[in-house]
Order: sequence, then C-alpha cells, then structure tokens
Amino acid sequence: MTSLSTIGRGHAALVAVVILGMLPTPAGAQAPPAAEPATPAVSPPSVDLPAPIARVLADYESAWQRKDAAALAALFAEDGFVLSSGTPPVRGRANIERHYAGAGGPLSLRAFAFAAEGRVGYILGGFARQKGEPDNGKFTLTLHRAADGRWLIVSDMDNGNQRGR
Repeated sequence: MTSLSTIGRGHAALVAVVILGMLPTPAGAQAPPAAEPATPAVSPPSVDLPAPIARVLADYESAWQRKDAAALAALFAEDGFVLSSGTPPVRGRANIERHYAGAGGPLSLRAFAFAAEGRVGYILGGFARQKGEPDNGKFTLTLHRAADGRWLIVSDMDNGNQRGR
C-alpha cells in the first residue's frame, strides 16, 4: 500500500505544477482584453493510450456500467480522492466505495491528453453516455504506478460541460 505521502518527488512536482496553475493572478497584472463572443467549443480529438494506462479507463467504464462500487473503488490508491462537482472531496477506498454505491449506468470515456513519467501520470479526457456521442463532461485522473506495475487512481476530478444555472 502506498500513501500519498510516500509517492515521492515526482508526485510532489506534479502537484506543485497543478497548484501553481490554480493560483490567482497578482493584483497588479493586466487583465487580457475582452474577447470576441465565444464560438462553440470543439472537443479535442481522442488520443491512444498505452495499454497499461488504457486499462484504467476500460476498467472504470466497465465497473461504472455494472454499478459495481467495489470494483470502481479498487481502481483507486488506498488513500485516493474523488473530487466531483457539487460534493465535498471523498478520500480512501472504503469511502469511495460508499460514495459510488448505487451509482453507474451508461458511460463512455475517452482520453484527449496523457503523460506518464516514472511512477506518476495523468489522463485528461471527456465522457459521454455512449461512444460516439458528444462529450457531456470532462475529467482528470491523476495516477500512481504501484509496486506491482498497475496504475491506480490517486485523484478523479470531473465536471459537466453545462454551466450551472
């Protein structure tokens, strides 16, 4: 069992980059000029994943479609997180299993970016109810490769493509 505190410098560096990207702009910084009215966003194209990382998405889809909370929780690191829109963070496999109890149904996941370096990686992607449908949301999965070589989810953050009203 690997805890988040023992994942190592690679994970710490990845977390630092993510946190720095979320920091507010300094007060004296210039705001960008007003943009033209937005055109509808086009979803990024899908990318192929290496088999060991693709397994994470395939197993996630399968467990979600079967409404199998135990199988879904088993895809996470022992102290992994679920960071869903509109709910507090959920930490730990047992809590993740309880969080997902009764949840599931049609799901198609696709990746539009990924990286892996050593024992740390990530997938950025979109999700829809059925393969080939437009994405109705997006996600980030932060991954850690366990000692047995299997990639586990450290954090799963998702949100829908529609703004709340």
